[in-house]
Amino acid sequence: MSAVPVTVRTVTVRTGTVRTVTVWAELRRRPLGFLWSAWPLRVWVFLLTGTLQGTAVLVLFAVLLFVGVGLSVVGIGLPVLAGTAVLGVPFGALERRRLLLVEPVPLADPHGSLPGAGAAVRLRSRLRERATWRELAYLLVQAVLFTASGLGFVALFGFSLLLSAAPVFVWAVSPDTVMLIPGQPISGPLAALPGTAAGLLGLVVCAYTGALLTGAQVWTAQLLLAARDEDLSGRVTELTRSRARLVDAFEAERRRIERDLHDGAQQQLVALSMTLGLAELELRGREPAAAELVTRARGEARRALEQLRTLVRGIHPQVLTDHGLPAAVAELALRHPVPVTVDIDLPHRLPGPVETAAYFTVTEALTNAAKHSGADEVDVAARLEDGKLVLLVTDNGRGGADPAAGAGLQGLADRVAILRGRLIVTSPVGGPTRLRVEVPCSG
Repeated sequence: MSAVPVTVRTVTVRTGTVRTVTVWAELRRRPLGFLWSAWPLRVWVFLLTGTLQGTAVLVLFAVLLFVGVGLSVVGIGLPVLAGTAVLGVPFGALERRRLLLVEPVPLADPHGSLPGAGAAVRLRSRLRERATWRELAYLLVQAVLFTASGLGFVALFGFSLLLSAAPVFVWAVSPDTVMLIPGQPISGPLAALPGTAAGLLGLVVCAYTGALLTGAQVWTAQLLLAARDEDLSGRVTELTRSRARLVDAFEAERRRIERDLHDGAQQQLVALSMTLGLAELELRGREPAAAELVTRARGEARRALEQLRTLVRGIHPQVLTDHGLPAAVAELALRHPVPVTVDIDLPHRLPGPVETAAYFTVTEALTNAAKHSGADEVDVAARLEDGKLVLLVTDNGRGGADPAAGAGLQGLADRVAILRGRLIVTSPVGGPTRLRVEVPCSG
């Protein structure tokens, strides 16, 4: 017998836990081969672009800070300072993209989406998030510390390139104007080869030094720019609440439709059937042909009323609202074509969402048993254990049910998952099929 759990798919997200820095790992794995790989070029591009970006951000931050402080005396500097505080948000998003030059796994965005929100709402939301202040801290570290080290690296890298190309300069211009050592002109291209050797040595130093600087910047970015558990847990909580609100709205709409049909169309059909009955009595002795037509119309109205009542019960049974889960399942069992044994013993009424989820789980299970399993007996049992509803639906059919084959059980699994419960289907070939639902009743 094999159990097939039906659960909502989950996505693994990289959080703010500091991971292994790829460039450092590559440098340790093959120190000499590192020079002949694409890593030195990637490191150099990363550091050069970071230096340019850090310089521009430092200037922009200083200007905004100066303007905000200067205008605060007239009361309009606070919005500028608030904008300066959230400057790290777009900078962090750009930096997470730039890190892909040296890190294959992208960092998760710590911010939740705010669709349709205005600028003021976005600003307030971002100022309340811890990730915003971590990104601002990274902006300052990048603009000051990494930009200063980047400028030193750029100077060393540029000087090494010039030394490596010394013979070309000597050949292209007059040898007397090119000097590796002040006051000592170079006589020819061959005499500039020591400069080339020094330049190549400088590029080797740049490769290893650049790897160390890049690794330090990546490590800092992992610490400050990646989503942390508290960021992701808040977003998961909000998503769960959003899904719960959607389910509640859907249930409210179902109940409104059920009420409108019950109090509107159903009552009109009852009145129509009574009117046709009176017309039948009036015509029976005088117009037999017309009376027969009225009788037929009355029968069709009665059948339409029965279909409407069945539809209303399928939308949301009134007995579930009035009397709870045991009475609703008992009524469902009486109308089912397959004999159903109901054993539901609950000490009190359950929360509305729990009762609704359990009822429609039983409805789906009984429908599947009647249509697909070939069962001639179904058992429904429910108990309250440690504040959790445990519902079991078992049929003696042929088994082999595949929860992934249809949307019915998957939809039930999604509904149960919103309530922090789980739905498990066990259906080996040859039967029996057993459906187990566990839902906490704690709100």
